[in-house]
Amino acid sequence: MQFEKIKGLIVAPFTPFDKKGEVDLNPIDNYASMLQKNGLIGVFINGSSGEGYMLTVEERMKLAEKWVSVSPKGFKVIVHVGATCIKDSFRLAQHAQEIGAFGTGAMASPFPKAGRVEELVKYCEEIACGAPDLPFYFYHIPALNGVFLPMLPFLKAADGRIPNLAGIKYTYESLYEYNQCMLYENGKFDMLHGQDETILSALIMGGAQGGISGTGSYIGKTLVSVIDEYNKGNIAEAVDHQNFAQEVINVIARYRGNIVAGKRIMKFLGIDLGINRTPFQNVTSEEEAIIRKELEAIGFFERCNKL
Repeated sequence: MQFEKIKGLIVAPFTPFDKKGEVDLNPIDNYASMLQKNGLIGVFINGSSGEGYMLTVEERMKLAEKWVSVSPKGFKVIVHVGATCIKDSFRLAQHAQEIGAFGTGAMASPFPKAGRVEELVKYCEEIACGAPDLPFYFYHIPALNGVFLPMLPFLKAADGRIPNLAGIKYTYESLYEYNQCMLYENGKFDMLHGQDETILSALIMGGAQGGISGTGSYIGKTLVSVIDEYNKGNIAEAVDHQNFAQEVINVIARYRGNIVAGKRIMKFLGIDLGINRTPFQNVTSEEEAIIRKELEAIGFFERCNKL
């Protein structure tokens, strides 16, 4: 099967919770509008940024339905359906196809961990067939699930066996491996770049026509500018945007990363997405004030996404 290759940047959004830790669908309408306004072309929901493994199947379905219902025309909704229970994943994939999502994706299960490429291909095969008409993307993020299997052998083993395999969301440090996967069979698979710190490096290697961003909820405009300026041949401007993105990432890295600090930053932009679920340690009021000051010091509020 042939699917369109994604060109542009998709965001991995946070899941909104209320003060009691229940899923709150109310902010999603404004969230979707803000992302499109700032140049983002879609969302990859219920993944790591969305605390997907900490949601019930029913919550994940409600979130998928909401995102599909409020997304502007042409705005792509890819649903992460990975779970430790393969039956849940299959059900979530079926549901994504039923509601008209653009595609599905799944990271390797953190338990039990796939120890061989064959095990990973089998896992993805059983999930992807739940939504046979939609493109399926494997989400490679070994830092979260501990599955450090090589991706080129994965593509070779899955090629033809998973008919709707569209490509990989590649969130790992090896640009060499990323490039090798991109070159496989003359660029057969869509290699969606997933590491915001190295978008420009991937562009220079000839890839990153499309990407899925964790920090794009609040610096998506900057990351889109990295791609746009590079495509125009404005390398110095692209470098400036990439380095600014890194400055922001350096701030969130000091406060438990994107899932925790990044989610709280959304409150600064006018979209309060609430707390994180246990076992995440939420940003305190004191930390929130410090984060704001550190962001002000690097000019964040002049360059961040706007409502």
